[in-house]
Amino acid sequence: MPSSLPDYDSLPRRSGLPCAWDVWRPGGDVFGCLNLLTEERAAEAARLVKRGAVFPLDWSMGLPDPPLFNRSRYSHDITGSETSVGHDDVLDGWNTQSSSQWDGFRHVCNPPARLEQPGTGHFGGVDDGDHGIHHWAQRGIVGRGVLADVARWRDAQGRPIRYDEPDAVTAAELTACLADQGTEVAEGDVLLVRFGWVGWYETQSQDVRDRLAERSGLVAVGFEAGVNLARTLWNLHVAAVGTDTPGFEAWPLGQGLSREDVEAYRSEQVRLHEIFAHTVLLPMLGLPLGELFALEALADDCAADGHYGFMVTSAPLNLPNGVASPPCALAIK
Repeated sequence: MPSSLPDYDSLPRRSGLPCAWDVWRPGGDVFGCLNLLTEERAAEAARLVKRGAVFPLDWSMGLPDPPLFNRSRYSHDITGSETSVGHDDVLDGWNTQSSSQWDGFRHVCNPPARLEQPGTGHFGGVDDGDHGIHHWAQRGIVGRGVLADVARWRDAQGRPIRYDEPDAVTAAELTACLADQGTEVAEGDVLLVRFGWVGWYETQSQDVRDRLAERSGLVAVGFEAGVNLARTLWNLHVAAVGTDTPGFEAWPLGQGLSREDVEAYRSEQVRLHEIFAHTVLLPMLGLPLGELFALEALADDCAADGHYGFMVTSAPLNLPNGVASPPCALAIK
């Protein structure tokens, strides 16, 4: 059915960029594209369950190890002793973005919006401290999920993903993959994109894992940032996008640019969105982003039965004013 939402180029602009701050709930929206997850769509998604096959989408909390982007490694202590009647868990130094994660709207602001608009540059014009993953937790994330298996599609094209390079996958490749799968994306779907990075990482030696954990040594596949990506994802009118990559965008940022150009984009900030899609997708469009989702088993099943749609559920942490959360997500077929 045709969408009642404006297309990307018809959105009102703030700080020179298309902006969805007032599309659903003018003046203080904390849900963004999650507003598309209606009760009716949740009920339709439930009707997709035929076999009762369940695919957990959270990776081990202990992976990657060491954590990426200089994030802390948590310690796990068990209370009591072997003779105690019971035990408790105690986690120390745990970063909610050290493994599978939803990026909440506190995670990234848009620098030009912060400078040129009232507020802190976070989605909806909502103050930094008023956002929080608890808002998402209190409504839950339930709907139809669809998988774009870009890694398998690239294999079929004779262009396998290059995991030891910053392989930047374009928006056009995403739509071509969906078309070749015969997968139609409907308004309000949760789009999951498999690049195969999590599966690749699990096969790597500790030496490789240690190198990737160094910020200067991280090289990873992901999306090519820029207007085409923002336009494509918005015009699909999905509720959220989750990937199995470390940073959503290919890393390091700014593929195809010189180091001088990348530094100029970073310092100017007004052009930062051209290499760092987070600064448009989260704060301007209100599109939740997932990273390091465990998609291998789900992808194998979709390839085997030819069905790339399923019910998806996610229960983020009810953490007041939290920045991010493990997805606590399931795909059910």
